[in-house]
Amino acid sequence: MKDQLTKALVCEGRVRLYLVRTTDLVQEARDRFDCYPCAAAALGRTLSVGTMMGSMLKSKQEMLTITINGGGPLGTIMVDAYADGSVRGFVSNPHVPTKTREDGHLDVADVVGKEGTLTVTKDLHMAENWTGTVDLQSGEIGDDFAYYFTLSEQTPTAVSVGVLVGPDQNILASGAMIIQMLPDATDTDISICEHVLEGLKPMSTLIQEYDDTNLEELARDMFEGVHILSTEPVSFSCPCSKERMERALATIADADLKAMIEEDHGAEVTCNFCNEHYQFSEAELKAILEHKYDFQA
Repeated sequence: MKDQLTKALVCEGRVRLYLVRTTDLVQEARDRFDCYPCAAAALGRTLSVGTMMGSMLKSKQEMLTITINGGGPLGTIMVDAYADGSVRGFVSNPHVPTKTREDGHLDVADVVGKEGTLTVTKDLHMAENWTGTVDLQSGEIGDDFAYYFTLSEQTPTAVSVGVLVGPDQNILASGAMIIQMLPDATDTDISICEHVLEGLKPMSTLIQEYDDTNLEELARDMFEGVHILSTEPVSFSCPCSKERMERALATIADADLKAMIEEDHGAEVTCNFCNEHYQFSEAELKAILEHKYDFQA
């Protein structure tokens, strides 16, 4: 099954359900940054939730940025998500040493830390961006997003995330789920959702089990009377390009550009979000220096 996001309504339309498979896009992120297992799991969980949050935006011109820093050795997790199902992101320390818990699972909470915050910034093409920040509760990512939705967006929410990393450090399964109570949800609806969550297998296990089918079937197996709204592809995608990097170089001070030309005879620019490398020759840098104010016009 390809990476996909399914949106549905359950409990006669009073509860919103999001399910996402992100195995391939998390594998791409792992490959781009050579993430060690704990970094891959932490980044993968955030990318997975990010794809679902991106789908909540109202137009394709909008985007949001998730920033998590719990004070742990992983450093900062940063993810950009868009309404079209694309997402990108990175961690400060992709080579954080692997730590495991007593049960053998990756100790994501330890490398993320919980002495910090989760911040969501939404660019809604208004005069100012909207920002919501909450203190981290566990560093496990899923619990922290559930707390964010409930506190910052006033929406009671359950979040389940999972990334299964194989012995060869490749991603075997990755995905996430969001269940949100809408304003007219009843106590019975809450009880039904709690019952579903109590019997739910780990998210990565569910992704593996439904890999030969699709997430719509998973939704129907979880709830009765599911109304599927849409199923759409999701992917790791970055809008960076050599042209954008040219414009970035044009903002550098003349003296620094001259140093790149005269001392380095060229430059390499790397995108933080996707680790793509762009080479600029001495001649290209001279052209940027000569026409830099045209770039800024």
